[in-house]
Amino acid sequence: MHIVDVAKRHELILQSLRRGDRVGVGELAELTGCSEMTVRRDLDQLEKEGLLRRVRGAAVSMLTGEETPFAARSKQRLDVKRRIGVEVASLIEDGETVVLDGGSTTVEAARLLVNRRLTVLPLSLHGLEVLRAADQVRVVVPGGDLRPGEQSFVGPLAEHAFDVMRFDTMILGSCGLSARNGISAHDLAEGAVKKAAVEASSRVIAAVDSSKFGRTAFGRVCPISDVDVLVTDTDAPADEIAEIRAHGVEVRLV
Repeated sequence: MHIVDVAKRHELILQSLRRGDRVGVGELAELTGCSEMTVRRDLDQLEKEGLLRRVRGAAVSMLTGEETPFAARSKQRLDVKRRIGVEVASLIEDGETVVLDGGSTTVEAARLLVNRRLTVLPLSLHGLEVLRAADQVRVVVPGGDLRPGEQSFVGPLAEHAFDVMRFDTMILGSCGLSARNGISAHDLAEGAVKKAAVEASSRVIAAVDSSKFGRTAFGRVCPISDVDVLVTDTDAPADEIAEIRAHGVEVRLV
């Protein structure tokens, strides 16, 4: 096996660290099909991002707690997230007002909206960074406090934005999704902003990869029936998809 794609190598390295707290450079070189020198460069980069710690001849995971950091998620299942992003972008019409949720999957959708004629309110600096130089996109910033790591806007000021504005579409991400418990978020403050955005939007498009199915995070955002369209990948469990469709949600598998 020979893997040349940096993002895929990083994903494999982080997956390996999830299975064991410490993984040797030689083991990672065999896993990725690359030289140990290449693996060491990858480990240096991932260490700078705070995702692991270098030790002699190996790497040690720095990922703790229930929520995977954005920097790690942005390297996981990239092909899937890009396919979801393409489908989500195809559902957006020029001239729409759009709320762009924070998260690694919604950022992939944002990359495909930069040349569109839209008004977009991004709920994180990650989305703002993608859209800020777009010539035709009017970017509206909600304000509020920045949540460390996620770089998402939270707090009363961010929630107030949805008291004074209405939107055609929200592109909603999720930490957890199930037919029974709906859309959920790890952070309560972030969940409150998502909920306000859902209530201020005429249509909700959930962009969620199949790894989030069956999970329920701490803060409930909305019931699944509040979602109009769910875009996910073909690995999503068939029983969950059937139950979600039974709630009147249009499901698109990519």
